[in-house]
Amino acid sequence: MNAVVLAVFTMLILSLLRVNVVFALIAGALVGGLSGGLGIHQTIEVFSNGLGGSAEVAMSYALLGGYAIALSRTGLPNLIVEWILQKVSKDGESKVKSLSKALIILSILIMSCFSQNVIPIHIAFIPILIPPLLIVMNEFGIDRRLIASVLTFGLTAPYILLPAGFGKIFHEILADNMTSSGLVVDPADIPRAMLIPTAGLILGLLFAIFFSYRKTRTYKQHDVIEMEKTHYSKVGIVFSLISIVAALYVQIQLDSMIFGAMTGILVIYLSGAVKWREADQLLTDGMKMMAFIGFVMLAAFGFADVLKATGDVEKLVEQVAGIIGDNKSLAALLMLIVGLLVTMGIGSSFSTIPIIATIFVPLSLELGFSPMATIALVGTAAALGDAGSPASDSTLGPTAGLNVDGQHNHIWDTCVPTFLHYNIPLILFGWVAAMIL
Repeated sequence: MNAVVLAVFTMLILSLLRVNVVFALIAGALVGGLSGGLGIHQTIEVFSNGLGGSAEVAMSYALLGGYAIALSRTGLPNLIVEWILQKVSKDGESKVKSLSKALIILSILIMSCFSQNVIPIHIAFIPILIPPLLIVMNEFGIDRRLIASVLTFGLTAPYILLPAGFGKIFHEILADNMTSSGLVVDPADIPRAMLIPTAGLILGLLFAIFFSYRKTRTYKQHDVIEMEKTHYSKVGIVFSLISIVAALYVQIQLDSMIFGAMTGILVIYLSGAVKWREADQLLTDGMKMMAFIGFVMLAAFGFADVLKATGDVEKLVEQVAGIIGDNKSLAALLMLIVGLLVTMGIGSSFSTIPIIATIFVPLSLELGFSPMATIALVGTAAALGDAGSPASDSTLGPTAGLNVDGQHNHIWDTCVPTFLHYNIPLILFGWVAAMIL
């Protein structure tokens, strides 16, 4: 049995059994390393060395947590929630209630989509805005599994389809790796090729909204998310907005979330909205809030390095290529499933592209797939698994915001819903795109 398959299934099964995802990743890495012939000592060494690769990511999320807490003290998130409360009515009429819920869901969807392309801050907005909104969601009985699905859609679909922000990076990596693997790709063709697979994600989102999670779900109002009566001034609100612009500017210019978050924190502190004597406690509280993501990302990088060190990622791709023969229909399906397994394990669609492109591009051309079909195959195979993976920030981010009061489980309330609603239609629509383009 291929070491990648064993490692990924070990990690997934343990996660589904409610074993802590960090422990599940470590156990999966151990199984993968041993079955891949690394031996216990080499597996531990590779895993430990891999932890360093995520140090920047972990530090970024820790500082973003600190920034989120500091920003909340300015009163800006409270102001936004108060505005939403004024717009939505608590009237018992079902029509009014439905419109109010629709406004909340639409607002979150727009914010999450903008975080990928228009204002590329990725998951940084979630710990700032989602916890205060939980009060409103609880009032209307909105199922948090629905909100997790909405957030994950916004964190994945825009970069798959649109060549801006994180989407520009994804498309560039896809075009460069496919070109180096033997197929010259015009980046302008990628959005057209990925249109059908993205339609699958849209279908999954609509199914989650109108069927799976349309019923109300009861949550307890918790002290953690009760809004304090924050006394904010116009000056404090203005400086909080300036801090967001400054943080975004520095992040884009320096390509660093760490220094972007630091800039935002400094602007807030210099404004006087947060006292210097409170700085240490606020940063500590914020880091605690995002610590779960940081530890999972640390373990995920180690897990990914062990899988790569076994050499079984490439073997898996080659083994599937050997099984296919000249069956185009089977080829498209198996290539997508391999992409799903690799991304579920590594936790990053961006890192999956270089692994699969070197084999899948020549194979697709040999089987007679058109250039557009090949783009759809490789792009979809890479994107599969980003939604639903326990180690992906597209699932970790929503959990960090929705579980501040301990009423939202990472695996069963974020990973399983997003896996079912996005990966299944993505496989189906990616296969259709490969066959008709």
